[in-house]
Amino acid sequence: MKILLINRSDLRGGAAIAAFRLMNALNANGQQAKMMVQEKLSDNDNVVQLGSNLTNRWNFLAERTRIFARNRFSRRNLFDVSVADRGLSVTNHPLFREAEIIHLHWINQGMLSLNEIGRILSSGKKVIWTMHDMWPFTGICHHAAGCDRYESGCGCCPYLAVPSQQDLSHQRFLAKQATYARGSVTFVACSNWLKRLAEKSPLTRGHQLHSIPNPIDTTHYKPMDKREARDRLGLPQEKKILLFAAAKASDPRKGRDYLIKASRILAEQGEEIQILIAGSHGEEMQQQLALPTTIMGYVTPSEMPSLYNAVDLYVTSSLLENLPNTIMEAMACGTPCVAFDTGGIPEMIDHRKNGYVARYKDVEELANGIRWALQEEIHASLSASARTKAEEMYAQEKAANEYLKIYAS
Repeated sequence: MKILLINRSDLRGGAAIAAFRLMNALNANGQQAKMMVQEKLSDNDNVVQLGSNLTNRWNFLAERTRIFARNRFSRRNLFDVSVADRGLSVTNHPLFREAEIIHLHWINQGMLSLNEIGRILSSGKKVIWTMHDMWPFTGICHHAAGCDRYESGCGCCPYLAVPSQQDLSHQRFLAKQATYARGSVTFVACSNWLKRLAEKSPLTRGHQLHSIPNPIDTTHYKPMDKREARDRLGLPQEKKILLFAAAKASDPRKGRDYLIKASRILAEQGEEIQILIAGSHGEEMQQQLALPTTIMGYVTPSEMPSLYNAVDLYVTSSLLENLPNTIMEAMACGTPCVAFDTGGIPEMIDHRKNGYVARYKDVEELANGIRWALQEEIHASLSASARTKAEEMYAQEKAANEYLKIYAS
């Protein structure tokens, strides 16, 4: 079966990594899967870059400028919304013409316009769209953050400087409605949480809707010897170590302030814990954390399994999540996780079985969860349960098989 996956990038961002892993899993299953991107970072021959650097940059800037102007030239919320009025042409590409299945993923920031999505749907090919956030079924936002206006056509958008009934969010909602009416879409949510939200939107009505978790290679992300992993990374053997990882560690949406406050509680209680920060801008957090902190900077995908295995615990205080790849990766390495009760996280972490789910934005609970999960007498059990959950739910061959059922239906 010839399958074309379309995503803005092949490696940058959680959606890109998930799509890239799915492509590899499908090819390992004997399919002919290719990936079309605007930004190619891998050396994989199955990934094809579309558009020139100049064109891609222009599309990105033109769309951001429109949003910037609508928000009275404020950078606030600049990347929380997308309008998809600019993009590349894919329908004339030979890979598109050859493909039996068109599988959309995260297509914003100049990858595809709504007009091009309409042409894809009008082509008569089978179209699957994996939703990595809420954008496919809202007017313009990637995360509604508690707003439910997408259930009735958007408008009065909290992300806009001058919200109104007929504002940009409502206009783009109507544009999406007209676009989706040009064909049939099989929407796939990465979590049951996201599927439940999508079911409430008029934009998914009349289309199929499924839930399939993102895939992970459990032969790459797997348990290793902790002492060897720490020696390899130059980390102390006797310390309790927890890991916090984000593409941009200082991003407020990743909950940096909550982890900082939790570190102060743990320090006051005399807990001897070292924190590792993987990702950019970690120095901003390091200065405020009350526990000894080591900045790892950017860690390559090939080194991440060693990092997960070197620590005792993975912690994310993120405030907006769907199905985080980092939690999946940590669990596959047998590393217990602590996180807030948000998005699809409670579907991943089974509370007090393979990790700890803290009440949303409750700093005391976050600190309690970290302290509880680091107890030596339960750590081995948590670790084994985390690995088992990853193998049973997120192994890439399982995701590939689920998608193949949908492709064939």
